[in-house]
Amino acid sequence: MREDWVECSIGEVAELNPKMLNKNNVDTDLEVQFLPMRLVEAVINKIHLTEIKTFGEIQKKSYTYFSDGDILFAKVTPCMENGKIAVASALKNGIGFGSSEFHVFRCSSILLNNYLFNFIVQERFRNNAQRQMTGAVGLRRVPKKYLFNHLIPLPPLPIQRAIVSKIETLFSDLDNGIADLKKAKDQLKIYRQAVLKKAFDGELTKVWREKQSNLPTAEELLFQINKKRKKWLESEIANGNNEAKRIKTKIKKSPYHISNSHLPNNWSWTTFLNSCLFVIDCHNKTAPYIDKGIYLVRTTNIRNGKLDLQNKIKFVSEETYKFWSKRAFPMAGDIIFTREAPMGEAVIIPDNTNICLGQRTMLLRVIDNLLSNKYLLYNILSDVFQQRFKGDEIGTGVKHLRVGDVEDLSFPLCSLQEQHQIVREIESRLSVCNKVEESIIIGLEKAKALRQSILKKAFEGKLLSETEIEKCKQEADYEPASVLLERIKKDKAHEKQN
Repeated sequence: MREDWVECSIGEVAELNPKMLNKNNVDTDLEVQFLPMRLVEAVINKIHLTEIKTFGEIQKKSYTYFSDGDILFAKVTPCMENGKIAVASALKNGIGFGSSEFHVFRCSSILLNNYLFNFIVQERFRNNAQRQMTGAVGLRRVPKKYLFNHLIPLPPLPIQRAIVSKIETLFSDLDNGIADLKKAKDQLKIYRQAVLKKAFDGELTKVWREKQSNLPTAEELLFQINKKRKKWLESEIANGNNEAKRIKTKIKKSPYHISNSHLPNNWSWTTFLNSCLFVIDCHNKTAPYIDKGIYLVRTTNIRNGKLDLQNKIKFVSEETYKFWSKRAFPMAGDIIFTREAPMGEAVIIPDNTNICLGQRTMLLRVIDNLLSNKYLLYNILSDVFQQRFKGDEIGTGVKHLRVGDVEDLSFPLCSLQEQHQIVREIESRLSVCNKVEESIIIGLEKAKALRQSILKKAFEGKLLSETEIEKCKQEADYEPASVLLERIKKDKAHEKQN
């Protein structure tokens, strides 16, 4: 820290959770800004001024008061960790009220609010604050005392202004780069979906298909699937498998295939139920968890065709696994499909991975030499497929698909040879796409790290050059921070005496 800086507590240079003075004299019809937590952006110092209330509407409720220039700091998990922090400005009539889960900082005359904002929005500040949280799990909060006593490096006012200005300039350039990376990432999503659409329109394999001869039709393939499945079901039923009886009954009641003219010649529409060996729902209860054991795969573990066994994963015992999987034990190569929270996610179970189905998931098993599981998975991941079941979902809150709706979900079917060719065409294109996305993700992580590095340097006194610092010292209000701090202390002591 430089010689003209000083270290002090935040409480010495800012007021926490200031009270509204003379509120009994405020007209109840006065319009004021209202700010629920959702209207505060994370990290980027932005609030949305879209809600107005009258003072009469809020004065007897436990909302948090603030005014123009104050800093809002979300004190509750996970909002605090996410960085819901911002300087309030352009408020209706200069007054605001918001969530009771805000702490409010009001800076003294020797501390710039944007300087304090950049200090408390640092990731390391938030990480430290998280460790100081108190309260029950899910409702933990940062105590006022911790913030009040936290130390902050305080430079002279001209240097504060120069630091804030340089941070804003550097962040502006950084944000432009981040915006470009995010745009490129969004374009990759569009490209992926364009590839999948062409794949299942038959466009990707059109030239390949024209060069082939004697390809079996999808109708012939469905006949072979039905024949093999029937043989398997009869064998299972003979061995006392009640689940096989239920599957057989369902298949009898289901249409054999769905006719649709918008497909290449010799393709056909089919459904999960009519083209898979079986489609089975999970055991629809919450499984008892244990610390270690067999993976319990829930809807939260499946995103964009990938299985996440690292984050938010739960485990079940061998006994629970056997009971929860009595209808069918999940196997490598099976597809897990989610029917709620969110709907329509899917993943192939990888090799050497023992899993138990969590709630709101379903198991799809294909007949390997007749239907490619990768072909089916890419079908599911396509926006065209996803749009086909929009409108079939039910529920007033969280939308979901019924088991029967999932069984009847349709997709285009072609010969096994063409299925494999389609998968090759998709993966050759998406492999390039994935490499580009990896570089974008690395770029975004580097940008995030650079942002924190800039803030770290700023509060260590290393962001400004010597030339910039000398320029600050020439400004009329330049004084060492120790002088400023002593003046504030005297002013506070004088206020107390009066």
